[in-house]
Amino acid sequence: MYCDYLVQILTARVYDVAQETPLEFAPNLSQRLHNQLLLKREDMQSVFSFKLRGAYNKMAYLSRDLLQKGVIAASAGNHAQGVALGARQLGTQAIIVMPVTTPQVKIDAVKARGGIVVVMSSCTVTPTMIHTPTRGS
Repeated sequence: MYCDYLVQILTARVYDVAQETPLEFAPNLSQRLHNQLLLKREDMQSVFSFKLRGAYNKMAYLSRDLLQKGVIAASAGNHAQGVALGARQLGTQAIIVMPVTTPQVKIDAVKARGGIVVVMSSCTVTPTMIHTPTRGS
């Protein structure tokens, strides 16, 4: 089991887009917990979060037919940026549904990574929305 997990990590397609980030010793937490604690610096990714890894890895294993149809996600933050960047990297379109309360800096970051932003008062993605061609701002 452990070996299989290690193989999955080492062969994950996520390394097509994610950077390898360092582990950093956390002295205060280590002292407090009486243990050696290392923090994985995923804030050093281009989208400043680990969310890119999951988003890209899921899209990378979609069939070519599904990928050509594009992807849609509902998020107001780092997951949205990860989906937009991953979609661009894989040559498909990403529609990102964001709530009206989303800061403009987050909207701009998604657009800069190639995502099409649809701002809605309610960010509940329904089956109708998923199957309806939509073009946002």
